[in-house]
This record gives sequence, C-alpha cells and structure tokens, in this order.
Amino acid sequence: MHTFWWLVGLLLAAVWVHRLLDTARGMPRIPDIARPEWDHLAQPGRAPRVSIVVPARNEEEHMETALASLLALDYPDYEIIAVDDRSTDRTGEILDRMAAQAVRRPRLQVLHVRELPAGWLGKTHAMWRAAQQATGEWILFTDADVVFRPDALRRAMNYAESARADHLALYPTFEFHTLGERMMMAFFQALFIFGHRPWKVADPNTRDHIGIGAFNLLRRSSYEAIGTYRALRLQVIDDMKLGEAIKRNGFAQRNVFGRDLLRLRWAHGALGFVENLTKNSFALMHFRWQRALGAAFLLVFLNLGPFLGLAFAPGWSRLGYTIAVAVIACVYLGESWYSDIRPYYFVLHPVSTVLFAYILLRSTVLTLWHGGVVWRGTLYPLEELRNGAAG
Repeated sequence: MHTFWWLVGLLLAAVWVHRLLDTARGMPRIPDIARPEWDHLAQPGRAPRVSIVVPARNEEEHMETALASLLALDYPDYEIIAVDDRSTDRTGEILDRMAAQAVRRPRLQVLHVRELPAGWLGKTHAMWRAAQQATGEWILFTDADVVFRPDALRRAMNYAESARADHLALYPTFEFHTLGERMMMAFFQALFIFGHRPWKVADPNTRDHIGIGAFNLLRRSSYEAIGTYRALRLQVIDDMKLGEAIKRNGFAQRNVFGRDLLRLRWAHGALGFVENLTKNSFALMHFRWQRALGAAFLLVFLNLGPFLGLAFAPGWSRLGYTIAVAVIACVYLGESWYSDIRPYYFVLHPVSTVLFAYILLRSTVLTLWHGGVVWRGTLYPLEELRNGAAG
C-alpha cells in the first residue's frame, strides 16, 4: 500500500513541477502592450481602418457603458457595428438611441436580427452579419460587456502591425466583487495554463492557439481566408475555434497582456461561473460523454489528489503530495502577478476543483437531457452541434 501512495504522489509531483517550470519559462515571453513603448501608432500618419463588431443579446445592463467606451477610443479611424440579436429587453432601444446621439460622429451602425436562420448559433450569426457590413482592413470582435480604455485599440494596432500579426488576442482584466468570483477565476486561470501553452501561440511549428471573446483582432484578409464565421457557425466555443482556424491555416497569431486596457466582470458569484461555463464545457469535450467523464476524473485526480494525499498518505509517502501542493501554491503566486487574485486563494483550490468537475458533469448531463445546448432562450440541437464541432 505504501508503494501505491509513493507512486501516485511522485506522479502528481512530476506533473505539477513540469507544468510550473514550463510556465515560468514561457509566460514572461508574452508581451505587455500596456507598457510605455506601445503608446503610439506603429506608422504615424497611417492608421488602418478597424471595424469593431459587437454582438448583443439581452445586454441592457452592460450595453451603454461598453458602447460608450468604444465611442471614446482615441484610435483615428474605426467604425462600430453593433448587432441586436433578437433581444427581448431594452438592448435594441439603447443601441438605436446611442446611434442617434452619435450622428455627428457617425462611427456607430446598428443591425437588428429578428430571426435566427437554421444551422447557426445566434452569436456566430450576429458576428457574421456585422462583418459582412465591415469596411475596415482589420476586424475586431468583442463582447457587449467589455469596457475599453481609450488607448486600448491604438496600442493593440501598434503591436499587431509591428509584429506583422494576422490575429491578435488581448487578455482582459477581470473585475471581482465576491470571494467566490476570485476563487473560481483563480482556478480557471490555473486550469487554462495547465491545458494550454499561451507562450507557444506565436510559434508556427506548434498547434497551440488562442482566441479571446473580449478581443479578437484579425486582418480582414485572414478572416475571409478561413471562411469567415460561416465556417464556424455551429461552434459553441467560437472564440477559441476562430483562433484554432487562424493557426491551422498558417496565419501569424499573437496574444498579449495589457492590464486595465479591457475590463469586465465575467460572472456574478461562484454560481454565475457555474452557469456561464455550463454552456461551454461539454463542447470542449466535442460533445462526447466518454471524454467528459475522463476529463472529470483527470481534473479531480490532478487537482484534488495532492491535497488528499497530503492529508491521508502515510509517513514519508506524503513527500510527493507536499511538493505538488507547494507547486500549486506557486502557480497561484504567479497568477497574482498578472491579476487581482491574491496567492492565498490556493487554499480554496480543492473547493473550486469540485465545482469545476461539477460544471463539466452538469454540462454533459443537461446537454444530453435537453438534446442540445440551451443558451439565452434558444435550443441548439445536439446533432447539429456535433456536426459543427467535427467540422
């Protein structure tokens, strides 16, 4: 029995130490465009036109603040195309009013989608419709709850042009109002680093890719070359799938930090995280329940296992578990350098592990029970989503 405890503990320690070392080497290589050297235009006197696409469904709580921040950008040449996607609240009314108020500076166009065509998700259809109207050399896809700092687009375009990127993803700064929000985001960030290597995104010889719904900036030519959002019309995780398509087709992809350039509150409380991630989690498993069960087991084993071993392993066989727990604490320390989450949240890692495993299983069960994904009042059939994921 001691041998079993030793082997499992050393395996967990090896996995976490390897990921920590890889992350420690890689994360500093991701540029930070909030630094002073990016506070200008890459080519003074020439600012490529940017079309900003904002899909919105029932976003009356955030719409006005987010859109006002876009209208206040200091970038010299851009347009905003906002889409009211079948909203049943005041979203469409807010958009029309703000467009009328901005008539002297006609940057804002508003599209109203009344019906969703068959074979589309609402968000992908809204973005596709807006991009059809775009006149820019670049297209920026963002969300209706994101607040931009005035210099955000200017800095991003400066970096994108300087790096000769075809796609640029900018990490937002998250706002937290509760302990539960911080706990869940801390785990989410640790999980993201464990499952992805964002420092490899720029390497054309790897499959690592990125997509961020809050800020996906693409050259129009690259967007059209991958088939536009028509090719991604049934992708639930549309932002990451967009990034995957860009990377797969050989275009230059970059991801950057930029503290406070974008701000949003992603969820309200820990239960808000549960609700938001329920839509996406089974999609990550390509809608296969076997993958979901395997992923849930692996999630618990890697993240809860070190704490259980530290508590119950006999004698010196606790060594491997101790190392793994210490590494998890170091991961949280590293997160605190890039976000407003304090390192001591690692003590809640076991709690968030259970909640994230629950999210994955809940997403699987509800999707199978309903025969599809229910999101914002619309049911998207499972077989269509599976076909879209396979494509």
